[in-house]
Amino acid sequence: MTKTALITGASRGLGLALARSLAADGWRLILTARGARALEAVADELGADALAGDVRDPAHRERLARAVRRAGGLDLLVNNASGLGAVPLPPLADYPLDTLEELFGTNVLAPLALIQAALPGLRERRGAIVNISSDAAVEAYEGWGGYGATKAALERLSGVLAVEEPAVAVWWVDPGEMNTAMLTAAVGAEEAATAPGPETVVPTLRRLIDERPASGRVGHP
Repeated sequence: MTKTALITGASRGLGLALARSLAADGWRLILTARGARALEAVADELGADALAGDVRDPAHRERLARAVRRAGGLDLLVNNASGLGAVPLPPLADYPLDTLEELFGTNVLAPLALIQAALPGLRERRGAIVNISSDAAVEAYEGWGGYGATKAALERLSGVLAVEEPAVAVWWVDPGEMNTAMLTAAVGAEEAATAPGPETVVPTLRRLIDERPASGRVGHP
């Protein structure tokens, strides 16, 4: 039976790198990202289903749920889409609360909403969930308080979900620094260029997906 994965933030970075790896192994892919043009190019490259939109939008999440139903179920949900928040990275004393509220919507509430929609199918197929986190969830870095708080919340949700849903594997993955557009926005192009590419994290993700170890937090070596 062909396995199906839904990957958010799939038009670039880690989401794209993982999508390419899974497509090479014959997975059926449902991909989403906000940028329609870039996402369509990826879908054409990989022969995937593409639905552009914002994961914070309930109507968009329902479209994704319908795509999963049309595919006959889901084996893997990858919550990769993330926002960075206020840039330049501000101290918490000056953090704009409306921006932080939006960031929690993208990084915490939207992944949980997708999980809630996907769980019936994931339970049936003993599927798996990968939530992409950050070391900012567990370390105190100046300027990263807003983003780190959202990832800490996502990790707590992941841990509780792993206890509540024993039939579904749940991994929250800290990929480390990657040379991505998000890191460039945070620290500048020169520093971001010194970080490894997102494709270096794919073997860690594939080990989880293929070998299915116990649920838990995973750091990229």
